[in-house]
Formats: sequence, structure tokens, C-alpha cells
Amino acid sequence: MSAVLGRGRALINDRYHNKGTAFPADERVRYGLDGLLPPVVQTLETQLQRVRSEYDECRNDLERHFYLRSLQEWNSVLFYRFVVEYLDEVLPIVYTPTVGLACQAWSSTYRHEHGLYVSWPDRHRIGDLIECVVGDREIDIVVVTDGERVLGLGDLGVGGMGISIGKLALYSAAGGLDPARTLPVLLDAGTDNGVLLSDPLYLGWRSQRVRDGDYDELVDRFVDALSARFPHVLLQWEDFALRDAARLLHRYRERICSFNDDIQGTAAVTMAAIVSGLSAASVPLADLRLVIAGAGSAGTGVAAEAVRALVGCGVPEDEARRRCWLVDRDGLVHDGMADLTDAQRRFARPWDEVASWDEDGDGEVPLLDVVARSRPHALVGLTGQPKLFTEEIVRAQATGVDRPIILALSNPTPRAEALPADLLSWTDGRALVGTGSPFEPVLLDGVTYDIAQVNNVYVFPGVGLGTVAAGATRVSDGMITAASAAVGGEAPCRSGARGAALLPPVRDSRRISRAVATAVARQAVAEGVAGSSLSESDVEARVAAAVWEPTYAPLP
Repeated sequence: MSAVLGRGRALINDRYHNKGTAFPADERVRYGLDGLLPPVVQTLETQLQRVRSEYDECRNDLERHFYLRSLQEWNSVLFYRFVVEYLDEVLPIVYTPTVGLACQAWSSTYRHEHGLYVSWPDRHRIGDLIECVVGDREIDIVVVTDGERVLGLGDLGVGGMGISIGKLALYSAAGGLDPARTLPVLLDAGTDNGVLLSDPLYLGWRSQRVRDGDYDELVDRFVDALSARFPHVLLQWEDFALRDAARLLHRYRERICSFNDDIQGTAAVTMAAIVSGLSAASVPLADLRLVIAGAGSAGTGVAAEAVRALVGCGVPEDEARRRCWLVDRDGLVHDGMADLTDAQRRFARPWDEVASWDEDGDGEVPLLDVVARSRPHALVGLTGQPKLFTEEIVRAQATGVDRPIILALSNPTPRAEALPADLLSWTDGRALVGTGSPFEPVLLDGVTYDIAQVNNVYVFPGVGLGTVAAGATRVSDGMITAASAAVGGEAPCRSGARGAALLPPVRDSRRISRAVATAVARQAVAEGVAGSSLSESDVEARVAAAVWEPTYAPLP
């Protein structure tokens, strides 16, 4: 924990050290708190009762989000203790889907400082901005966004800061990272959202987005200033647009320890769910056939992780790529398409191979035909297009395999490619279903089906904890694959019984993060990217020592 910043009101306003009514009598005297607090000294447990009562009085999810954000700004320990106690209930409130609503209302509901805002006009003094915000704190993890592609909501400009804050809340709640050693960042390169630019309450830089060299200058200066101040920091890229997401990851991953959760975290947790489903269906991983709807950075990331998994099973790389079919808005991705990204080109099918699938001669092969012809074990949706997985498409998949794995992963909830109840009904309960947002269990023919939330919260907190614990200098593909395998190893769906979820309940994510962190740290040691040579027992001890618990520590 960082050093205590002051006495009296200054201490009460320090979110990382404030205990509110739980300050004991001796600390009240020593730090000049007498008279500022009611006389009764409460325990953390009693404070939690009050928080629970106030939380329950909120009228809707957005009110609950704002209430918890206010608590976060006032008392970190109390906030995180509440989130940890009720993680499965609170996760959709502090993060997706409710955080999307909060990001949309960011400027009109702004209350309190939190995080670092770096706008294009301030690009020459980013180091000074960091000092102003951080002071003498040390930082282990930074989540940065430019707000251009927030969830499935598009360009929200400065409102993207809610995503960085929400993500880091889960690093601490699920991963056990000390919140005082984290920093949310918004790179304000402008916005192309005309509604925001015309809104008198908008808090961001009022300009169209800078592009190309100007944009890269902003990011370059930020990375340089951040790495100069915190040489061992882990930087997570979050919610960047397709044009920049993979490009920035590859540009900087050797320059600063960093990863992109939308690409790598999504890939890891998706593959964990697929491996769990294959096990339930008694299908060897080496036999996997995969169709991915959505050929953006997340979709190509899932395909790349699938290839690594198949190669690990002894499948030649060329053959592994051929087991993955990518489908975008113009149909199956093939080498006759213009303007393919490098990542898409890697998985583009030769047009000569699929030309016969184009029954109407328009140069496009729709998702239905791809599914019907490839007979995939797993169908993954990362499109943001609601109801994309129609009954006809789902029945086509279910005709080709006994236990179809169907992952409708788009967020927020209204953008899911299909509803779990429909997927199970159309497959007579045979489907193994996962979604990006939480859904209630489905009752069908007397069987209750738990719906797995294929949420990155199973992955990124553990990746962060393991990277920090190992002092890793980079986040390698092998570390991401190790994270995926660790999550898959915790899956409850191995028996194949109908109704079991593909992944563990979200409430177990703090325990799972420890397992992921240990696997990630071990892989960092094996690849020689850890900060020092560590034994097996050293790794476990480092991970345990890095975990922060939301309890009140005595002040010096």
C-alpha cells in the first residue's frame, strides 16, 4: 500500500487509506480525525451491512453502478470487500453490461477524479501529467483506452475512461492486485461522434480524431513517458478500434510489457470454453473445426489461439489454419477480398477452394453456407449483431455434430448473437452454450442448463497477477496459452452431462485467477522472460505475496 498522504480531511479523502467509521480510537487521535467522524467505531463487517442495505435500495442497475463508483472513490477497501463478497452479482454492475451505460453518460454524470487523462494538445508534457496524477505511488498495471470502440457501443470519446476504471476494478477484485498500484488511462485523440462534439456537457477534447502519424505520436509519447516513470509496468490495451488494436499490440509489445485483452484475453477464455465443450462431447482437441463470425481483432485473435492449441496437439500449422473459418459482414473471408488486414489474410480461404459455395455468384459465401459445409464443432460470435445465429444456422451446425458448441459472445446483452433459450430449444438441449454477458439458467424438458459467461475476467486478472509476480518483461503468446489451459483445467463440464456450464461460476474467479497467475508465471520462467530465475516454490510464493486482500491495515 502507498504511503499515507496526510491527516484529518486529507486522510479521509485518500481512498486507499480511508477507513471511514472503522478508524480505531488511537488512529483517530494520531491522525487528527476526532470530531470528523461519529464516535462509534465500526468493524468492516458492520460497514458491509450498511453498503448492502444502500445497494439494495438502488432502483436499477445504473444507479447501483453509480453508487459503487462513489464508494470506490471514497473507500477502496470497503468497495473491494463488497465486490469480492458478491462478485457474481456485482460483476455485471461494475463492468459489462452496465458499464456501457455509464460510459455513454460519462460527461453528464462526472463526479470525481480517477485516473489519467492524456489529450492530444498535452502530448508534449505527458511525464508531468503522470507525476500530477500518481505522485509518489508506484504502479504495476495500467489499462489504457482511446474510447473509440467501447464494447459494442462505438466511439464514446472521453467516456471510455469508464472502461479502464472498470477493468482495473476487476484486476483488484478478481486478481488481487493492489488498487493503489493501478492506473486507468484515457488517451484523448478526439472523437468522431458528432453527438458528443455537439453536447455542451462533453468533457473530452472537442475535435475530430487525429489519425495516422499524429495519432502514433500521441501513443509513442505516452508509452515513452510511462515506461520512463515505471520501467516494469504492465500495460493493457483496451477497446481500440480494429485499425489500431492489433497494430498497436505488435508495435509496442517488445517495447513495453503489454497485451491486448480484447485480442488475447478473449482468445484465451474462448479457447478454454471450446476445450471444455470438446471434452464434454468426447471430441479430441486435435479434431476441432471452428467457425468464427466476426473477423475483427477479437475474431482473428481467437483463430490464432486455436491454431496454437491445434499445433500443440501435433496438427501441422497449415492444416490447423484450415480448420478455422472466419466470416465477416461480406461473408467467408477469402483471398479474393480487398483490404484484408494481415491477421485476416492469414486465415483467408483460397477462392478457388470455396468458389463453388457461392451459389448466387455474388462473390460472397454467407454464414449459413459456411456452417453447413464446414460442420464446425464450435461456432463463435464476435460481431455485435443481435440474432445473427438464426434457427436455420444453428440447426445446420447441430446436424453436423452431436454436441454443438455455440458461443454468442458479443456485449452488451442486447447485442448477443442469439439467446441461450433459443439455442437449446433449436438443438433439443444438445448445445453447449456460452455467452459474453450473464444469462439466467434455462429450463428445458425438465433439465436446468447453466449458461457459462465466457468472460475475460477468468483470464486478464490472472495474467496481470502472474506477470507482476514473476517480474516478466513481456507477455508472450505462450503465457496467454498457459492462462487458457489453466482456465480450461477448472471447467466443470468434463462429464458431458447436460446442464453443466462450460466454465466455472464467476464467483470462483478470484481462486481461478491464482491458478492462472501461477501458470503464467511458470511459463514466463520457462521462456526466460521472468525478472529472475525462480523455482517452482518461488513462483507460488511470489504469486501469493503479490495478492492484495481488501482488509484494513493498521496505519503507522
